[in-house]
Amino acid sequence: MKLTILGSSSALPTSERFPSAHVLNVHERLFLIDCGEGTQMQLRKYRIRFSKINHIFISHLHGDHIFGLYGLLSTFNLMGRKNPVHLYAPQNYQGILLSHLNDFDISPGFEIDFVPLSGKEPLKILDDKYVTVTSFPLKHRVPAFGFLFREKPHDRNIIKEAIEKYNIPIIKIPAIKKGEDFVMNDGTVIPNDTITIKPPEPLSYAYCSDTSYFERLSSFVKNVNLLYHEATFEADLKDLAESVGHSTTHDAARIASEAGVGTLIIGHFSARYKKTGNLVEEARTIFPETYPAREGDTIEVGKPFRPS
Repeated sequence: MKLTILGSSSALPTSERFPSAHVLNVHERLFLIDCGEGTQMQLRKYRIRFSKINHIFISHLHGDHIFGLYGLLSTFNLMGRKNPVHLYAPQNYQGILLSHLNDFDISPGFEIDFVPLSGKEPLKILDDKYVTVTSFPLKHRVPAFGFLFREKPHDRNIIKEAIEKYNIPIIKIPAIKKGEDFVMNDGTVIPNDTITIKPPEPLSYAYCSDTSYFERLSSFVKNVNLLYHEATFEADLKDLAESVGHSTTHDAARIASEAGVGTLIIGHFSARYKKTGNLVEEARTIFPETYPAREGDTIEVGKPFRPS
């Protein structure tokens, strides 16, 4: 599981920072999370294949999280895309999207499978062979949602030497990987834990875009390996942050600490900050494993922080 940062700015892009967009790679399946202005340019810059993006998640209907979607969908169409796009967004967005496509004479040659987001409780919105995705409510000026990606548990790894030692038939291996013991022809039971190795723990990533601090949020992202949380303002602008439905560095770090996450990435930085070093240092006073979102960084989830 790898995360690539495409945009780390808040409402105003800067010469170095684009609006919000992340790409999460899970077993070579790409999930686009938010789609601010310029997202498709960033996808090209960092050589991310458009055709591998089949699921797009929009946290809320503010421009810095969605203005790039119209251009991206148009590009998909111009490229002759046929595969469906699964679009997860607040429930009132479907009519807005259809109106835009009609206004600009865009008739996609692919299906847009719209999955509406609503409610005040976590909701599983995707469940496939490799991953589950759960949406959860945030606290912003408009309905907003975070996303939790959890890798499915892996099968156990069978020991190669055990296959030879016990002459295990190939047909038996799938069941053994699922945890079954192996029974030899003479009835001898070979315990599963002597012929297999425990798999790695499933990985997890949570995305918390625009939100004020609220205590319940930490329960939605409990123990994730990697948490992205907006930190638009420095801690001394707490009153301003609350008034506009955003978080400070300390708010983001408190959520990370309360949730017991592995690593915290902060982003959605206000354009007033030319550099982000002070924002990161503030967060680290509460949660030491804090790092800044930076365009082009790719982070391996669950491993020591070494962005590429």
